[in-house]
Amino acid sequence: MMQKRQLGNSELFVSELSLGCMSLGTDEHKANDIIHTAIDHGVNYLDTADLYSFGDNEKIVGKATEGIRDQVLIGSKVGNNFDKEKGTWFWDPSSEHIKQGLKDSLHRMGLDYIDLYQLHGGTIDDPIDEVIDTFEELKKEGLIREYGISSIRPNVIQQFLQKSNIVSVMMQYNLLDRRPEEFLPLLHENNVSVLARGPLSKGMLSNKAKQAVQTKGEDGFLSYDFQELETIADQWTTLAEGEENAKSFQYILHNDTVASCVFGASDPSQVIENISAYQKAEPLKEDDYKKMQSLTKALRYENHR
Repeated sequence: MMQKRQLGNSELFVSELSLGCMSLGTDEHKANDIIHTAIDHGVNYLDTADLYSFGDNEKIVGKATEGIRDQVLIGSKVGNNFDKEKGTWFWDPSSEHIKQGLKDSLHRMGLDYIDLYQLHGGTIDDPIDEVIDTFEELKKEGLIREYGISSIRPNVIQQFLQKSNIVSVMMQYNLLDRRPEEFLPLLHENNVSVLARGPLSKGMLSNKAKQAVQTKGEDGFLSYDFQELETIADQWTTLAEGEENAKSFQYILHNDTVASCVFGASDPSQVIENISAYQKAEPLKEDDYKKMQSLTKALRYENHR
């Protein structure tokens, strides 16, 4: 059974595993299968962005959820002003672009509203007050239900926590990337949830950890070099005892500030594998949690503080 968690203090309750749509690809039939497999197995949150495949990803999500809109929560993102023909984009957090971006996203997906609209990045030099006012206006108009940010910049996150009514921050979070842990207490205090992307760390925390390290970890990952990743993969495989995917999800969900692990899939079988792992998993005991933490470093964000 897929459990749900409240997103901040909103009326949105998202499934503990949700589908990140970026890696769906552009084969509409296959993407449709992936989305429907996820929904049929209890996923209720789909996360896309206007920039993914220059709008085509949103079109695929919109078409796949036609007729079942009441069963899903849809999140999208804005802030990258792109030119599909040229394949270029630039950062544009202006009120004008956010409003136009939303209009375009709604049109592509065939929707009247988006459940969670997120700023897709952000810098401390952005007109943050203008951004917040725009999101609040769109919320009042009923075009979005809630808003959040997708950012790993501490100084940006802190500004939004102080000034806005965001309900979520999307950031990469997993056992190898523990940087968000510094901020979980502050987010919790402010009633803001984390949407954790990259829960399996490019597969390096999955049941194919060793193979993934060979292909994805040769140049290192964050402050880990290749050898450290190899060692962790060995230790992780021993500790997890064949339940690597399950334990990765449970590690992240151990903290109730996290609302959902947002995983990607390029094939329906990956969806089934992840959800089956999640369903078999038991919540972690504190000593198991600490054992897992002992394998990796408590990294901190060094920039944008």
